[in-house]
Formats: sequence, C-alpha cells, structure tokens
Amino acid sequence: MTDLSVKPLLFVLSGPSGVGKDAVLGGIKKRGYPLHYAVTATTRPRRKKETDGVDYHFVSRAEFEKMIAKGELLEWANVYGNLYGVPKSELQQAMDKGKDLIVKVDIQGAATIKKTMPQAVFIFLAPPSLEDLERRLKQRKTESGIDLELRMKAAEEEMKSSSMFDYVVVNHRDGIEQAISQIESIIAAEKRKAKPGTIEVRGDSGKT
Repeated sequence: MTDLSVKPLLFVLSGPSGVGKDAVLGGIKKRGYPLHYAVTATTRPRRKKETDGVDYHFVSRAEFEKMIAKGELLEWANVYGNLYGVPKSELQQAMDKGKDLIVKVDIQGAATIKKTMPQAVFIFLAPPSLEDLERRLKQRKTESGIDLELRMKAAEEEMKSSSMFDYVVVNHRDGIEQAISQIESIIAAEKRKAKPGTIEVRGDSGKT
C-alpha cells in the first residue's frame, strides 16, 4: 500500500546518448519497482521495435509546438534537430497515484528541471569511458558518421556536467544489473529521507 504521508519524489535520469538509459529503465521496470515511468514526447521518427506511448509519445512537430504554446511540458529541448519534452500530465498521473516519478531526459532537460524543481533527485548515468561510449553508438547503427561525430563531441561536454547531479552511476558494458541495483539503492535512500508533502512545479520552462 502507498504511504500517502510521504511525498512522491521526482527522479531525473540523464546521461550521454547511447549510455544505456533506456536499458536501465527497462531493467528497473522488469524488477517491478513501484515507480511511475514518464513517457517523453518527441518529434523524431520511431525506430524499429519502439512502441508509441510506451517508448515515446511520437508526435508531429506541429503537435509538439502546440504543447509548448499551451505550457504542457515540464521541460523540452531541441536535440539534433528533433524536439523532446516531458508532458506535465506524466507528473500529474504520478501524483494522483501517490507514486514516485522517474523521467529520462538529456542534459539540457536535466538542467531545466533543476531550475524549476531543485528538490528533485538527479542521477547521471555515465559510461566507463568515452571510447566505450563510441563503441556502443557504433554498434547501435542508428547514426551516420556525421551524427556519430556530433554525438561524441556533445558527450565530451555532457560528461563535464556530471557535477550538477546528486549521484553518478557508471554503466559498464557487462554491468547493467549493477547499475540498476545502484539506482534502486539511491531511490530507497532518498525515500527514507523524504518528508510529508507533494511534488511542486515552479513556473514553466522551455529552450531551443
């Protein structure tokens, strides 16, 4: 049973592209951890094996821009020409259920949420090295040579932003179960520190 005297917490998971954020979240889900998993809206094309409403809310650019205009997004960003954002409705769903919410965002998104919701818990998922990250991106085979170069340059800068996060978890190539366990331990530790109250959002956010 959910303890309504303890406020739902917002956990923000971020890290460079290709570090394994989706895989880690999927692993936490499979373990049945009682969280509300926010589904991000995006204008990027759906990849094979991705399901609308599960992996992302796939929307047109016009639909996304309407969401921005109506202030319906907790945060949003233009990433490599595609728009990504977390609908505020995901936050409301978590609050209605009395569940903790975990959102997966890029570094820009994490910085924006930190400005409006500094009480959130920020977790940086890092690769063991940039060389390892490059190998993962090449194996994924979803980026062209130019895109790969751009993502690696971005990753170098993003790694420098890890200091703004509350926790850094290294996702080793064969150590995803360890990364999942570490994040679950972080969630449990933060829950023990939680005080009665509710999640609060201060103001709207947006960037280009």
